[in-house]
Amino acid sequence: MVTRIALTGLGGLLALAPPTLAPLEWDSGPLTVASLHGIVYTAHRGGALEVPENSMSGLTAAYARGTAQVLDFDTRMLRDGTIVVMHDPTLDRTTHTSGPVDRLDARQWTRVRMRPKASLPGRWHAEPLPTADEVLDRLGGRIVLTLEAKDPRSLDGLAAMIRRRGLVRSVFVNSNDPAVALRAHDMGLTAQLWRSKVQMRTDDPARWARFVDLLDVDYQARDADLVRAARSGIPRVWAHTVNSPRQRDRVLRLGCNGVISDAPGLLARTPSHVRARVSGG
Repeated sequence: MVTRIALTGLGGLLALAPPTLAPLEWDSGPLTVASLHGIVYTAHRGGALEVPENSMSGLTAAYARGTAQVLDFDTRMLRDGTIVVMHDPTLDRTTHTSGPVDRLDARQWTRVRMRPKASLPGRWHAEPLPTADEVLDRLGGRIVLTLEAKDPRSLDGLAAMIRRRGLVRSVFVNSNDPAVALRAHDMGLTAQLWRSKVQMRTDDPARWARFVDLLDVDYQARDADLVRAARSGIPRVWAHTVNSPRQRDRVLRLGCNGVISDAPGLLARTPSHVRARVSGG
């Protein structure tokens, strides 16, 4: 079993090299969302200020460090239907290649190499980028995952992957579109919906309480909009993308019960004394 390490300082963060990619050992069964209690920390794209975002080494390192209970990643679909792990519609920002992601097929995807940001702590190397199948095989059930379906056409394929592995209650399926969240719910998936600060000005999130398991709100939203979300009846209301203790403590005071962060290690080293609403089971 991979040892979980609580960071106690930046030195600890730097000392954690990218782990080897041997198969991880299963416990008695898949970890589900029912295991999430209290203030929940999610590593956004694996923790994009601490590890290479949406990479296998970054996600695996975030899992091993144990500073977040949930790992987040993004998915897109290649032209042959393969579902891969990538945030942007193009390869330009995060890889050594350029061009649209959806012009590649599975064979071409294997030749793409990530480009780690020079600003990241530690030593990281170019590596192949994973498919969604590979991330679910490696980490699914060992930690709760949240994946954003950047391409709604991929929802059927994602549902099949999740069901095949028995991970329906272990993986949040995220979208910015309430209609996609409703479809995910109706397919038996665990639905997550994210909203921007602009969208939140006119949102009535109580309308979504029937089918949204996790409401993912913009920490930059107005106080009133965050309070309305927290009182919507949706059991989990987590704020993104929270990268400082001050930002975290504000959203917790306003009723959120989780944070989604590019810097989960930093937040773990700075405990909050705010009494947050208990996350739903």
